[in-house]
Amino acid sequence: MADEILRERRGHVEILTINRPEARNAVNRATAIALSDALDEAERDDDVWVVVLTGAGDKAFSAGMDLKAFAQGEFPATDQGFGGITNRVFSKPLIAAANGAALAGGFEMLISCDLVVAAEHAVFGIPEAQRGLVAGAGGLIRLAKLIPRAVAYEMALTADPIDAERAYELGLVNRVVPGDQLLDVAIALAERISRNAPLAVRTSKDLMRRSLEMREDEAWVMNNEAFARIGRSADALEGAIAFAEKRAPQWTGA
Repeated sequence: MADEILRERRGHVEILTINRPEARNAVNRATAIALSDALDEAERDDDVWVVVLTGAGDKAFSAGMDLKAFAQGEFPATDQGFGGITNRVFSKPLIAAANGAALAGGFEMLISCDLVVAAEHAVFGIPEAQRGLVAGAGGLIRLAKLIPRAVAYEMALTADPIDAERAYELGLVNRVVPGDQLLDVAIALAERISRNAPLAVRTSKDLMRRSLEMREDEAWVMNNEAFARIGRSADALEGAIAFAEKRAPQWTGA
């Protein structure tokens, strides 16, 4: 794995770190490819149940696109989108640990994740309009679905960032913690998720994601099919037996 992305495994949790602190973890082509490859491998690895994505240092989760590399003709994307993530359908829970500023493409990477733990000093925004650009990696599509529409419009049109507390108030992040506790809290959240049956977790994520764009009657059909399928799984049987035997379940993901 390239040095642009560091990897660490703790139990069933894979930790991916964007490793360009000297560039505020801005994304160049090599970083996009490395992150895309790491996520591909995590997707295929049955022993990975949850992924945490963070940045090196304490200044930035990611400042977005590396403008110096862009000026030289690089575009930091793969077929999975900006940074190898923004257009990706990732089946496993993905937690962003915002260790600092998440701006422009870095913010769009962050809102491609399912859950966010933020350091107290983190800030979030899509400032592209200040540079004559638009947030083209999903910010203009996703943000108004995550927070009140008027606030999303204000962030896009003024290009002004919001701080971590405001992001928490808006429901954009799940936790705000001191910076020195960030990764521990994010990993604890990942480990809490990984105590549950992985197949049930992945199915729950998929069902919620897909139902957002469906009529309710269509969503009920999908819901009932998923419920019946999970009910026949080995983990569903194990969950019932473990409950009856008053022990921790031993999940297999099947």
